[in-house]
Amino acid sequence: MKSTARLTLSFKDAATARAVADAVSLDDEGYIRTTRRGRTLVASATADGTMSLLHTIDDYLACVSVAERTTAEARTRGRARRDPG
Repeated sequence: MKSTARLTLSFKDAATARAVADAVSLDDEGYIRTTRRGRTLVASATADGTMSLLHTIDDYLACVSVAERTTAEARTRGRARRDPG
């Protein structure tokens, strides 16, 4: 039995959504498809069963979380490293 899910994730701005989409879409490989419109990501997932779908979504959300934190950290460090003079 095929199982499908659609996730809609909104971020604080389009730049964050773009960075996260660029990071996670590298691993889509036919299991999940990531699209972005503005500050929103839509992920469409398909699997052969519900447990496989659950694992796919769990992995995807973990990757989104890491990408989002990395983007936030990079922005914070980028601001701190600017030369004041």
